[in-house]
Amino acid sequence: MILLRHGQSEFNAIFSVTKRDPGIPDPKLTALGRDQAVEAARTLKSERIGRILVSPYTRALETAAIVAETLGLGISAVTPLVRERYAFACDIGSPTSELAAAWPGLDFAHLPERWWPEVEEPEASVAHRARSFRAELAGRPDWGETLVVSHWGFILGLTGVRVQNCEMLRCDPTEPHPEIISWHH
Repeated sequence: MILLRHGQSEFNAIFSVTKRDPGIPDPKLTALGRDQAVEAARTLKSERIGRILVSPYTRALETAAIVAETLGLGISAVTPLVRERYAFACDIGSPTSELAAAWPGLDFAHLPERWWPEVEEPEASVAHRARSFRAELAGRPDWGETLVVSHWGFILGLTGVRVQNCEMLRCDPTEPHPEIISWHH
């Protein structure tokens, strides 16, 4: 599968400079973030993508929509399993009813109205979600044609690798999960 971190969000644009939480819940992509998504989509044209999975955060949905349109695909599923680790204001999601209104072509019926955690998510919880996702994908014959639009923390929890906005990373879910994940530099 290919993992794609979402493009630069309004949160990322400020946090990358100040290293302080700017208090923006469920931020949208910036103009640069949209450009990054377009460039990622161009790169992905040369890949065999048959299925797109995406986190329910707006920045991931916007990134996935740009990629899906460029590839002539629909978004296959919205799954909170690949959401970001809840640690900052940007990790406060939008209620499912708002997402369904903003993205009428996507199915949100399987998500509760509030699908993100109430409190900061422990790193071990993210790693557990990543292991569950890895096992789920490993059991699917189409994992090699799957694009997952996700986040820094989830991708780190799945692979042990830190990625930048709109960076892509290949992941074979049949390989063992990383034994050690360094969450801090």
